[in-house]
Amino acid sequence: MAATAAARGTASSLLLSPRRSGGGGASSSSFRAAAPRFRSPRCVLGSEQLRVVDGGKRTGGVEPRGAVWTPKAPAPEARLAALPRDARDSRMKIFSGTANLPLSQEIAAYLGVDLGKILIKRFADGEIYVQLQESVRGCDVFLVQSTCSPVNENLMELFVMIDACRRASARSITAVIPYFGYARADRKAQGREAITAKLAANLLTEAGCDRVIVCDIHSTQALGYFDIPVDHIYGQPVILDYLASKTISEDLVVVSPDVGGVVRARAFAKKLFDAPLAIVDKRRQGHNMSEVMHLIGDVKGKVAIMVDDMIDTAGTITSAAALLKQEGAEAVYACCTHAVFSPPAIERLSGGIFEEVIVTNSILLPEDKCFPQLTVLSMANLVAETIWHVHRDGSVSSIFQ
Repeated sequence: MAATAAARGTASSLLLSPRRSGGGGASSSSFRAAAPRFRSPRCVLGSEQLRVVDGGKRTGGVEPRGAVWTPKAPAPEARLAALPRDARDSRMKIFSGTANLPLSQEIAAYLGVDLGKILIKRFADGEIYVQLQESVRGCDVFLVQSTCSPVNENLMELFVMIDACRRASARSITAVIPYFGYARADRKAQGREAITAKLAANLLTEAGCDRVIVCDIHSTQALGYFDIPVDHIYGQPVILDYLASKTISEDLVVVSPDVGGVVRARAFAKKLFDAPLAIVDKRRQGHNMSEVMHLIGDVKGKVAIMVDDMIDTAGTITSAAALLKQEGAEAVYACCTHAVFSPPAIERLSGGIFEEVIVTNSILLPEDKCFPQLTVLSMANLVAETIWHVHRDGSVSSIFQ
């Protein structure tokens, strides 16, 4: 299963590369044919990564299942691993919380360093105890922690880790948050509401954080709530590189499941061979409840790729997919960065309406949240490159150019 493969904690060979050139002329066969509808779940990361070589022979100790993606070899110039151990920068320390240890291990392996030694435990009443077990004095410390479920536990754990580093005289403390919780409440849509995105930003600053790295935050205006520098990165290159490796038909359309995601979907469509764009208009009745109204655009006879930043209960994206099928879409694929997958998301996503659900490992998925149509891509190299550029005072935006 995906979580089992990720737990091995070895370096992923995924490479973030520029979008592949070429138009639809070389892609004559159907997108549906490249990805069987029902197959075992797979995770494209770690040493258990599936590869097909020499006419279908397996490598890596795993039997190939269905269409298998073989990412390109990593470029050596960005690797600390290429340096002799005594020449590596000892002023960069990477520590992991308990939310997504496999991702942290991949990030450290990509950079050619070991994860910092840290003790995290709970007292009998649930209080969190953190002790750094190596010196960080004068070091640039990067704390990798997604604020996924249990959200409050993981967020508080991050605060305690930041405080421990601050009291240990770290030169700088950067919170690396692949999935930033509490970002959905970014404004007062109704009276007497809390703006938790601003509250979480304030708490990180007060805890002693000097910089934050987040990936695909729910609303970009929430970046303005931080009083410290924020590097906002995107999971799109990981998903685009995977889609570019598949045989894509000429009849392709990128769909935004709601009006608020149009900017994200438009950028995705532009990089995916300038595919046309469609929008699903919906009226939300309440939190985690939505009602699809109508479709803007043409999807009849086309392969629809739905793009969103996260899938929580999957109500919005499933209703939108049903509308696309009703309007004549040949196949529907779902792509998102953050697989929150709150109940009843698994039942909705595995019901057969989607040909494939493509997510990243910004959130560690347990085995009970995996299903046959699920594909998990590793974003470890993307995060590692960002850490490397921040540590070296380089340009983070250059990673996406």
